[in-house]
Amino acid sequence: MLTYFLIIFPTLAIIYLAFSYWQERKYRRKPFYKLADIGWKKCTLPPPDDLVHSVALLGDPGAVATDGTDPVLKLVEQWKLEAGQRGTALLLGDIVYPVGLPPEGNMLYNTSLLRLNTLLDTFKHFEGQSIFLSGNHDWNKGRKGGYKQLLRQEQHVVEYLQNEEAYLPRNGCPGPVTKQLAEGLLLLIINTQWWVQRGEKPLGAKDGCPYEHIDEFFQELKAVLRQNKHQRIIVAAHHPLYSNALHGGKFTLKQHIFPLTAAHKRFYIPLPIFGSLYPFYRQLFGAYEDMSHGRYKRMRKRLLRIFNRYSNIIYAAGHDHNLQHFEVRQNHYIVSGSGSKTAFVKKGGKATFTLEELGLVVLNYYKNGQVWMEVRAVTSAEDPNADPVVFRKELQSVLQAAPQQVVQ
Repeated sequence: MLTYFLIIFPTLAIIYLAFSYWQERKYRRKPFYKLADIGWKKCTLPPPDDLVHSVALLGDPGAVATDGTDPVLKLVEQWKLEAGQRGTALLLGDIVYPVGLPPEGNMLYNTSLLRLNTLLDTFKHFEGQSIFLSGNHDWNKGRKGGYKQLLRQEQHVVEYLQNEEAYLPRNGCPGPVTKQLAEGLLLLIINTQWWVQRGEKPLGAKDGCPYEHIDEFFQELKAVLRQNKHQRIIVAAHHPLYSNALHGGKFTLKQHIFPLTAAHKRFYIPLPIFGSLYPFYRQLFGAYEDMSHGRYKRMRKRLLRIFNRYSNIIYAAGHDHNLQHFEVRQNHYIVSGSGSKTAFVKKGGKATFTLEELGLVVLNYYKNGQVWMEVRAVTSAEDPNADPVVFRKELQSVLQAAPQQVVQ
């Protein structure tokens, strides 16, 4: 009986693992569509002349190629030609890998500065506007000294672009900051890293922030949303509120069997069973940058409690290195974090779209009030004449109130 168990059980386990791995391999780097969106190519767009404003969501571009060959920046150049003065580029944090812009003399300084300047040169002469947000890597991966690191990077961006509003929110403050992009389209920016940051972080007049207690942030956020029910609102941040990827607690089978590949991609040392401890820890308790971590969880819960009262919100973030879309309670949640890296994303669940490829998301706002999302990926852009759009969807939303005064 024992011999039977020792043979059959491992055999079944191996078959199950092999099948699971095969299933993962089947859909990795392939777009997943919700059943209702499979026919997205047949969608009818408003006329190009009806475009009022275009917003490019470029997340986690911190490892861009600096020799002019970067494929995502080529997508950006194409978008810039289309958008022109009607365009806003939002760089959704993790602007420079691995730790933002360190001080001169640091061994990472020259590489980091070159990467940052490559991004800045991309937008320096852009007819529209570009706005940089901060992510956990820009704050020294959330470690001690991150606040000073962030301020150094912010100052460089503002001075390089000669624009005081090129980096928002300023001074590392939580926000919210608003900008009217067009009539009926409001941008609201939040510095989500503030909530998960360890050590020093700014608050109050001494740090150039508008309030002394963080509860005032939520009061201001509620006021902005309440007074702008008549508008489409794009909320930009670094950390997603929904994700089918690493920071949302989703891991590949390989990460369970070969957990040391998280430290280095060549560390293929099999540790079955024991190897699952690390993914389970990330799922249950989380690192500081994971949704399951206490600080992140509290921030997410409080933001969703506020957003769920409305149905005119598009929340855009990076952080996870892939492209995702969720529609929850008539609001839309986008992950556009594959500006320079890619990572596994699980299909299905609450997601309407997922893709593990380099790329960005574009939001187009038209005269009739419609907002269309376009996912543009590098895979289809290898042919210069190919359409980079791999998914398109109208982001329906219900405006809840008659026009009121816009909060600037």
